[in-house]
Amino acid sequence: MEKNRCGWCGTDALYTAYHDNEWGVPLHDDRRLFEMLILEGMQAGLSWITILRKRESFRRVFDNFDPAKVAKYGDKKIAELLSDPDIIRNRLKINAAVTNAREFLKIQEEFGSFDAFIWGFVGGEPIVNCPKTLADVPATTPLSDKISAELKRCRFKFVGSTIVYSFMQAVGMVDDHLVSCFCHTDNRKMHKKQL
Repeated sequence: MEKNRCGWCGTDALYTAYHDNEWGVPLHDDRRLFEMLILEGMQAGLSWITILRKRESFRRVFDNFDPAKVAKYGDKKIAELLSDPDIIRNRLKINAAVTNAREFLKIQEEFGSFDAFIWGFVGGEPIVNCPKTLADVPATTPLSDKISAELKRCRFKFVGSTIVYSFMQAVGMVDDHLVSCFCHTDNRKMHKKQL
C-alpha cells in the first residue's frame, strides 16, 4: 500500500528515504547537528535534492563533519575544497563552514553540547505543527528569527531565518509533516499504538 507523504519529496528514492527517516525526527547528536547546519547553509539558493545527492561527498571532504577538524582548515584545505567538483564550490559557503565549526566548538564549551544550546530554544521538545497543505508551512517564524539572530551574534555565517527554520525542520525541532503524511507525529504515535 502506498504511503501518504508530504508532496515536496516527490518519488525520488533518495528524497523519500530522507523524508521518511530523517526529516522531522528529533536529532541530538552534535556531529550530525553540525552536519545539518553546514548542509542547510550549502543549500542556500539550491534545491535540497542537490545537497542530498552530494551528501556523501561532503562527508568525505569535510572529515565526516567533525567540527574540531573542520575548525582547523586553512588556505590549502579550502583551496582543495574549492577544486572538488563533487561538492558545492562556493568560497563564501566553504569559508562559512570553517567559521561555523570554530563557533560551534565555542558553543559546545559554553553549554556542554550544541544539542543543549539549540534544543534549549524549544525547551527540549519538538514543536508539532498540523499543516494541511504545503502552503501552510512557513519559511520562517518568530522563533527562527530569534535563533538566527543569536547564531549571528555568535558570529555564525549562512544562518538567516529561512536557513535556520529549514534546519529546525530537518533536525526535528519542528514537525512540519502534513497531517495527512504518515510521518506526522500524531500518525506515528497512532501507528505505534496499533502494533
